[in-house]
Amino acid sequence: MDTKPFISAKDALKKEPISDVIALKDSMKYFDAEFFNDSKLREMEDGAKEFNVPAFRENRKLVATENGGLHNPSVLLFKSSWSSGSMTSETRSFEYPRASSVHRPTNDEDIAFMSVIELGELIRTKQITSRELTDIFLRRLKRYNPVLEAVITYTEDLAYKQAKEADDLLAQGKYLGPLHGIPYGLKDIIAVPHYKTTWGSRTFKNQVLDSEAYVYRRLKSAGAVLVAKLVTGSLAYDDIWFGGRTRNPWNIEEFSTGSSAGPAASTSAGMVPFAIGSETAGSIAYPAARCGVTALRPTFGTVARTDVMSISESLDKLGPFCRSAVDCAVVLDTIRGTDAGDPSSREVALGDPFHVDITKLTVGYLDDAEMEVVDVLSSKGVKLVPFKLNYTVESVQSILNITMDTDMLAHFDNWQREGHDDDYEAQDQWPVELRRARLIPAAQRARGKLIREIKDSFTVDAFVGNVTDWERVCLGNLVGMPVVVVPTGLKSIENPPKGGTKRRTTVTTGIYAPPDHDHIALALAMAYQSVTDHNKQRPPIDDLGPNDVIQR
Repeated sequence: MDTKPFISAKDALKKEPISDVIALKDSMKYFDAEFFNDSKLREMEDGAKEFNVPAFRENRKLVATENGGLHNPSVLLFKSSWSSGSMTSETRSFEYPRASSVHRPTNDEDIAFMSVIELGELIRTKQITSRELTDIFLRRLKRYNPVLEAVITYTEDLAYKQAKEADDLLAQGKYLGPLHGIPYGLKDIIAVPHYKTTWGSRTFKNQVLDSEAYVYRRLKSAGAVLVAKLVTGSLAYDDIWFGGRTRNPWNIEEFSTGSSAGPAASTSAGMVPFAIGSETAGSIAYPAARCGVTALRPTFGTVARTDVMSISESLDKLGPFCRSAVDCAVVLDTIRGTDAGDPSSREVALGDPFHVDITKLTVGYLDDAEMEVVDVLSSKGVKLVPFKLNYTVESVQSILNITMDTDMLAHFDNWQREGHDDDYEAQDQWPVELRRARLIPAAQRARGKLIREIKDSFTVDAFVGNVTDWERVCLGNLVGMPVVVVPTGLKSIENPPKGGTKRRTTVTTGIYAPPDHDHIALALAMAYQSVTDHNKQRPPIDDLGPNDVIQR
């Protein structure tokens, strides 16, 4: 009796074409859906060919030929507010404190590290012009950028034009408020007409979007002066971009993290008085903490994102990097608001952070809170209690990644299809995540359960805790929760060079509040900073110490 040689299934598949049903059956394991029989798989195959694929292709032509998510926003909107009804109260401007007895310093270095409130008083009292301030900050940007790699585009011509307009208005007796004539920078995912908006990517490094982002329009109407488009990590990921990698002014041997790398580093180094960055999953919190600046990730929806590159429409937020919580409040008051180009934006009825009675607040502190903050707030009359957020959802981090990656893929579908992911600056970042995202069936129900549990667990007015804990970063962004990043000190770097160094590692904490209560977090941060000076320290860019050579 003849016997045929044994052929494994693997070898058989090599010799014979794989049927669509077999291929589909094999692929189901990547969707955790290995329960269909062959008959159902054949039905699914026919349905996909006849309906799904043609529909995908037609819809892609309609909304996915342009990258970046600038147009055709989703009609499925995330509402971060915990209120049961719609809040329709009138939005009122905050009542800012006026800096008293402010005099112009004799050297530019001291001017560069003044707060927005102080610089605004110098402008208002005509001790300095906007043109002079613009000169000072452009010089600093050009002086330190070769080391920090924090600037993508200088907007010099625009800056001098806007500075002249600010000075002319003041000469006519028209003062627009505390940002009148104040220079600033924008993360380079924010569109400004006639200037490149590169998204930090070599694929888009020559892209010009002749549209005005809502946040830019708001700042322009307040008289602020744009001096630079600042580094975003490539496609808003980390600190690597097509021109290099942004460094931390406090320790220029290490990098800034990202993706709001340029706004954090430039504000820290006194290259701008303030900057606007963005966060989807840590892009404000991480670089602000690393570079030792005060920053605010506001409640989701507080600031309209029209004409800003989008990663995830239910996670993206714009917020300020500043010298202090007072400055963050001033900038937030200017940029907050709704716009038709961002259906998720809304008029958030914030209280005035300058009129919060903090002695009536109960504030929790987590196990990883910086206790100096707890002690200072307690001394100011705040009731402090031990606190813990309780929730049963164990997949917080994966919910964040799934939400972010599937949305990002929808906004950069064409980019991936054209093979530009092969040219991406860091191959272990977006390329890997967006390939994986092709295999994700998106879902939001677990996110809803998490939000309900956090709302029920939030039994205090605010809480203090580590601001760079990844679980908390994911949780805060999924919930839409505001947090103020607060510098709380400095410590020695690891393995300092012989002979010593002035390079330092920054210590920070976060002050968190429920959605729509940014004013509470800001008020607490202002109270802490009113009796401490950690936020006023200057990084040692020019004076590292003896025998401290930076390896480039």
